[in-house]
Amino acid sequence: MASSADERQLLAKAKQGDRRAFDALLKPYRDRLWATCLRTTEHRADAEDALQDALIAIWQNLPKFRGESSIGTWAFRIATNAALAVIRKRREVTVGDDEQAQAVFERDAPDSDFATDHEMRDTVQLALAKLGEDFRVALVLREYGDYTYEQIAEYQQVPVQTVRSRLNRARKQLKEALLEIGAGV
Repeated sequence: MASSADERQLLAKAKQGDRRAFDALLKPYRDRLWATCLRTTEHRADAEDALQDALIAIWQNLPKFRGESSIGTWAFRIATNAALAVIRKRREVTVGDDEQAQAVFERDAPDSDFATDHEMRDTVQLALAKLGEDFRVALVLREYGDYTYEQIAEYQQVPVQTVRSRLNRARKQLKEALLEIGAGV
């Protein structure tokens, strides 16, 4: 990751319209931004749309970035909001969760590690979808985005203790949802 001096220099250049500086500025965060979008939307195509929307929004709003938080925290907030917007749009046009859950279990998958891993991932995504938005976002940021409690608190604009509470409740709710789905956790 670039030093804070390098990051400030890249930020200044990116704010002036330098696309290479913009790419270099966000390079350390891209994989985590992708993971956040993927785990929030639960669908690869939706995550791609969300990430694209987020990158456009970051680029367009970069001149307005005041530096009150780190560029990474700001970018993750935009990415999560973009992913949540994609989910809201999708809910308006998709089938119900019951049909999605049924599709997971009706699939004929051969016994292999790939199939087992894929099915487990789908099951976890279904369980994550059952969590409230604040809980799901906190859990995704912690477990898949590798955020610290402090970064999540800054992102969600709540005290660190609230983050700890949300994560604790989210993990319990996730476990209950997995048991309900039949994952046998």
